[in-house]
Amino acid sequence: MESFAPSEDARAFRNALGAYATGVTVVTTGTSEGPVGITANSFASVSLDPPLVLWSPAKSSKRFNTFRNASHFAIHVLDTHQREICDGFTRNKHAFDGLDWEEGANNVPLINGCLARFECSLSAAHDAGDHVILVGQVSRVSYREGLPLLFQAGRFVSLKG
Repeated sequence: MESFAPSEDARAFRNALGAYATGVTVVTTGTSEGPVGITANSFASVSLDPPLVLWSPAKSSKRFNTFRNASHFAIHVLDTHQREICDGFTRNKHAFDGLDWEEGANNVPLINGCLARFECSLSAAHDAGDHVILVGQVSRVSYREGLPLLFQAGRFVSLKG
């Protein structure tokens, strides 16, 4: 294993980060133009009391301002069989056609059938380099048993259940 400074080799730094498998989520919010979603794998729990979670949109994203300015949003943890939902929101912020979803509180679109769903209000935003860390206070949560959609080293991977 070779050590290096991230500033010396950005690609190697990205590859090292990719060694860590992450779950795949879709974050949604309501806007005056309709529901908007984005695929994200930068999701983590923060606190049980109060119930807080975080995610980190890239400042370079065309959807960044929509989510940075959202007072309410929902984070959906995808099931291993929901790759098409992930792909849809990677390409198109309005990829709700054909999905089983409903409008929740505060105009937030809620995708049904995910492993878990966290309905949040924005609690804090922290500048973090080329991303912003958005902390959400969870007001409602739903979940079911299943295996998560995972991403590692630039590809989707599966757990054996």
